[in-house]
Amino acid sequence: MTRHQPDYEATIDHGTSQFSPVPKRVMDGSEPGDTLPAAVLSGAPTDLQARNVRIYRPTKAATQSGTWHQHHWRMDWDILQRGHRWENSLMGWQSSADSMQGTNLTFKSKEDAIAFAQKQGYEYFVQEPNERRFVPKSYANNFVHEPKKLRHIKTK
Repeated sequence: MTRHQPDYEATIDHGTSQFSPVPKRVMDGSEPGDTLPAAVLSGAPTDLQARNVRIYRPTKAATQSGTWHQHHWRMDWDILQRGHRWENSLMGWQSSADSMQGTNLTFKSKEDAIAFAQKQGYEYFVQEPNERRFVPKSYANNFVHEPKKLRHIKTK
């Protein structure tokens, strides 16, 4: 008896939000595989099962030349579309009731991050990093002889 359809009768927590996403699949322990889903044991609300996560490898800052933080993978949660943001009337700052918005997790490999997302029941997508292309340049190449017709530049 597998039940991987959305649970449209999911409870909405009106105390924390006006918007409660419906998960694409509700994990109830009948999923195929060797491991028991974490959502079955944790008792976490259904809202957390419905979150989308992005798995990516962060890029280095443009002002840095080192590769210190480029060897790990990061997972962060997508921002909910509506209902969790408002403007603070005192300071005018944007406020949010989304506790997962500023949270991220770090993993040693992409496979570890994917396994964690699957275990938690998150819908995920992997953003592959752009590979750095290094083109060697040399100042001496400006003066290398090339067997072409000389270019004559008139100055007057």
